[in-house]
Amino acid sequence: MRAACRLSPVTLGLSLLCSAGVAHAATTTLPELSVTADSERERDNPRVKEVSTATRTSTPVRYVPQAIDTLKTQNVLDYGSSSLGKALEGIPNVSSSADTRFDSVRIRGFDSSNDFYLDGVRDDSQYIRDLHNIERVDVLKGPAAVLYGRGSQGGIVNRVSKVPEHGRRSSIEVQGGSEDLRSLYADLSADPSDNISLRLNLGNQDNNSFRDGIDGSRQLFAPSMSWQLSEDLNWLVQYEYSRFNRTPDRGIPGVNGRPADVGRDTTYGDTQRDFIDDKSQSLRSRLNYQLSDAWQLRHTLSLFQLDSDFDNTYVTAYNASNNTVTRQRWQQDLKTRNLFNNLEAEGNFATWSLEHKLLVGLEFGHQRRDPLLYTAAKPKDGGTLVPSLDLNNPDRNLQHNGRMVVSSNNHSVVDSRGLYLQDQIRLNDQWQILAGVRFDQFEVETTNQIRNLSEKQDSNTTSPRLGVVYSPWQDHSFYASWSKTFSPVGGGLIGITPGAPGNANDTGPELSRQKEIGVKSDWLDDRLTTTLAVYELELYNRRTRDANNPELIQLSGLQRSRGIELTATGNIVGNWYVRGGIGIQDAIIVEDNNGQEGNRINDVAKRNGSLFITWKPELGWYAETGLTLVGERYADNQNTTVLPGYGRWDALAGFRTRDWDVRAALNNIADKTYYASATSAAQIQVGDPRSLVVTGTYNF
Repeated sequence: MRAACRLSPVTLGLSLLCSAGVAHAATTTLPELSVTADSERERDNPRVKEVSTATRTSTPVRYVPQAIDTLKTQNVLDYGSSSLGKALEGIPNVSSSADTRFDSVRIRGFDSSNDFYLDGVRDDSQYIRDLHNIERVDVLKGPAAVLYGRGSQGGIVNRVSKVPEHGRRSSIEVQGGSEDLRSLYADLSADPSDNISLRLNLGNQDNNSFRDGIDGSRQLFAPSMSWQLSEDLNWLVQYEYSRFNRTPDRGIPGVNGRPADVGRDTTYGDTQRDFIDDKSQSLRSRLNYQLSDAWQLRHTLSLFQLDSDFDNTYVTAYNASNNTVTRQRWQQDLKTRNLFNNLEAEGNFATWSLEHKLLVGLEFGHQRRDPLLYTAAKPKDGGTLVPSLDLNNPDRNLQHNGRMVVSSNNHSVVDSRGLYLQDQIRLNDQWQILAGVRFDQFEVETTNQIRNLSEKQDSNTTSPRLGVVYSPWQDHSFYASWSKTFSPVGGGLIGITPGAPGNANDTGPELSRQKEIGVKSDWLDDRLTTTLAVYELELYNRRTRDANNPELIQLSGLQRSRGIELTATGNIVGNWYVRGGIGIQDAIIVEDNNGQEGNRINDVAKRNGSLFITWKPELGWYAETGLTLVGERYADNQNTTVLPGYGRWDALAGFRTRDWDVRAALNNIADKTYYASATSAAQIQVGDPRSLVVTGTYNF
């Protein structure tokens, strides 16, 4: 059954091209999208005027009653990074908590590790995402269950993929830099007929690392087709195959409340044997049918599959008595498959003097997760499982060569159904209202295949949202919003523990609610956009273990984040552009049964932000420089280890003609030592040192 769902990259690419050939006889034409100087200049502008992530309809950013930050991925790729965590650095009140295995992020102090989306479709599998086929990344802050269902306590991260554009030029890009970075990518476009556009993104990247023994390799193959079947019907088909094979790096441990004072290149894994190999495939179909001038129907079908294998020896603790680090070894063969089916109707109509934009949606999801996990077997003589290493002089030749035994073999299935309704109401020229509600049914069943034991959990939840926008002046909009979301048992990593003691599988969902007010403004003749937001976000019904009986889970915990954010993007004057912002937040554990009351939430800085200034004429020389600032954070919820705050200075310079673009980027110019994130006090990720990246692009 599983094998039947495997997709061949070559087969999919050929089938798309064959589909294109069949369509030559059609006579309906696509609108011309000529590549003009104005469209090129718009690509230089970091500002995005309209988004669909926040409302699932195309809505001007200024009329969304919720903060949303957008980043064009080219701004990150130019610096030699294709990491989603690196891309989100500096976005106000957003922090990366990623480790070596998968993307992880906190938004407004809350874990959003399972709230990743691709073109609005849930993408919650555990892997590292590639940005080379992504146009931009939208970060919607605050609960979003009214449109997207479970999770989204702090917000969601939606990647918007590259799609075919009629008349678009192709490009080939070569990149090289420090630590043997080398890559070759192509972004190819073709228009076989007036009503068909094709696009193909493909490439390869290899790199070593400043960390001793660490390297990685990426491959990408992503064809897509836009077919205007008739004047009213468009079909978009997208396929993506991505592979990321790398050496895992869990970082360094904390010692005496700070990151260990060891060299930036010091590693503690088994770099001769350790590996992580992610192979992901995604196939998406989207049909857009224009029923009339006012109404349209959309159907989206998405199939995603991940095969992820790893063998990893990593640090578990620091032993002060003999200045060593203890280690553990795990192996995993993980397979996940997500199938989502979404049908939406969107329409405009009026009732008396009120104008409505109505959205009605129905979503069905079926997800499977099969992790087969091995751990080091206990030695019969009672000796050490995995050899410890000296903190300062680790001998990585000390391997674990004993038996590996099956630790876990679970099969989990999630079936979810959601019905949602949203109305964007325009009362008059000054007032608009956004109201929505979603009803979700969630079922999870896990089978422990070692014990042949199954258990099932289900829940029903309603998620509301209400927002008001007041525009007393043409260029300024004040807004207020309230929203709520839920996180059921088994809805995070997908799966529960059959036969778990106590009531771990029987508790209700955790709940989050947010109150937010703000003002969104356009300045300088509509060239610069700013957003100022103030919010309070609470996670209540938080699961916490009973202090007297740890087997019992109580829904009595509370976490709270209060903060303020200011962002600015756009064109200042002439050829000068700006993007950046600053965030201040206080994210703490308010109520807890396990001695953490009053503690700050791990990996969350009280202050962070960034500011990039770009000078970019249409042709010729251009340059950019920017600062990324992150305050101190704790590596763990127990607040035992502090990660110092840091500031990183980056810069870029280039020269471009109509066809050629050559640029050089210098990262961390001051070569500051900093710590990017942590998954525990024993696993702290070291930030990149100074590095040079040179990129050449040819457009044709």
